[in-house]
Amino acid sequence: MRKILIGAAAAALTLNLGLAACGQKTEAPEAAGAPQPSTSTVAASLKDNGDLGMLAGVVEASGLRAALEGVGPYTIFAPTDAAFTAAGGAPGEDQPAQGAKLLQAHIVPGAVTRTDINAALDRATNGRVEMRTMDDGVLTFTREGQTLRVTAPDGAAARLTGTESAASNGVIQPVDAVLVKAAGQGQ
Repeated sequence: MRKILIGAAAAALTLNLGLAACGQKTEAPEAAGAPQPSTSTVAASLKDNGDLGMLAGVVEASGLRAALEGVGPYTIFAPTDAAFTAAGGAPGEDQPAQGAKLLQAHIVPGAVTRTDINAALDRATNGRVEMRTMDDGVLTFTREGQTLRVTAPDGAAARLTGTESAASNGVIQPVDAVLVKAAGQGQ
């Protein structure tokens, strides 16, 4: 599973992420609005964030923890515990493949801050920015007033919420919904 995620990361890094206008740059930590970097990895930071405990459990159960402790960088659009609860729960330890699939739909290669997304949206002529996920899906970002919204290929949508956090190997962007529709949800 780790080889699949790492392979997908390498492949995704070579693809146009739709943020070419951003140049995948990250702001210096001292820049206004940029999250302060941590010495913890993305995996450890998820575990340390009380509102992302269910996602941390998915990371453990899926077997992808080692990959998310690797070099990176990765950006995880991290469903909060409330988002998982509203969606009917998170995949459990007995569903590692489902957990891995869910994670890959929420991860993009590179360290992408809200400043980066806003800058790309400012330059976008159509008001939309796209990023390719580790499962080769495309997340589409738009703005609703001052709020950033992300929509998955299946139409599942979320708002970036809470405080983004910079880890030693990426960025965690909390979102208020799971970006994969549950079976039976309408398009």
